[in-house]
Formats: sequence, C-alpha cells, structure tokens
Amino acid sequence: MTTASRRRRSPIDEWLPLTDALEEIGISRATWYRWRDRGYGPEAKRTQTGRIRVRRSVLNAFLDEMEAA
Repeated sequence: MTTASRRRRSPIDEWLPLTDALEEIGISRATWYRWRDRGYGPEAKRTQTGRIRVRRSVLNAFLDEMEAA
C-alpha cells in the first residue's frame, strides 16, 4: 500500500495536551480535576507516558454543549 492511498485521520480528531484543552475551556487544572471527580467535562485519555490527552472532536462537542446550556 502506498503512502498516498493510506487513510489518515482528519485534523479534527487530533489528540490535544490537557493544557491546550484547559485553555480552550477557560478553566484551571484544579477545576479540571474537580470536574473529573464529579463526572463532568470532556472524556480524556492517559498516554503510556502518563500525560493526559483530549480528542479535538470530543472537546468541540463539549464546548458546543456548554454553549447550548
């Protein structure tokens, strides 16, 4: 299979570092952990190196939900 014919993920589904996601939401890291304990906020994954990442599409959906509320 050639490189040109391989399916690539669209940039909309990139994994963002937690700091970038927090900046877009406009909250502190402490608020993030408080929300996480309460089951609120966008879903996040921990990498093998221990870093937290948020998928762009999930963050966008969460922000849209916040605006609608």
